[in-house]
Amino acid sequence: MLAAGCASHAPVPRSPEDAALFAPVSMRIHPIFTQVKDWTGDGKPDGIEALLEFQDQFADPTKAAGTAIFELYSYNKRSPDPRGERLVNPWVGSLKTLPEQQARWNRTSRTYFFQLEYPQVRLDADYVLAAEFDTGTTRFFDEIVLEGDHTRGAHGQNRLTPATQPATNPTTAPSAATAPIAATGGGADGSASRP
Repeated sequence: MLAAGCASHAPVPRSPEDAALFAPVSMRIHPIFTQVKDWTGDGKPDGIEALLEFQDQFADPTKAAGTAIFELYSYNKRSPDPRGERLVNPWVGSLKTLPEQQARWNRTSRTYFFQLEYPQVRLDADYVLAAEFDTGTTRFFDEIVLEGDHTRGAHGQNRLTPATQPATNPTTAPSAATAPIAATGGGADGSASRP
């Protein structure tokens, strides 16, 4: 009787039907919280904090397993394709293991958190950030324009004094186990092959 009242904490495997019911059907780069950031606290931007959000068929946030590939481009205002020159080799981040899932999942925003290291990033420049996510059976794509603060210089010095500063930082900090992702290596010309 006593044994029957104890709950088991062992994970119950999902059936293929259950897994498909809550599988991701769409992905987006979070447009508010994805931005150029200084995560070392030295007053200079270190790269881009990117948050990926997945939704299931019920339009609810869900988790996903696979590989994320991020690319950064200059912003081309006067073209139907806003992507200008690619500025850095792609960043690759994995969400294939339980530790990777735990390190990158943000419970408050219900997104995955990636620090994309790029010391040459500027606060006053516009960029296009593209993301591809490969689950092994499905690929998702998204891109957003990251608008620079044109009242600031490259390292954040005010050129003008705005009346207010927007507060768009995430409410929780990333896990201490999450290290910034360095761009992958490429060929002699700086290009990188796509998986």
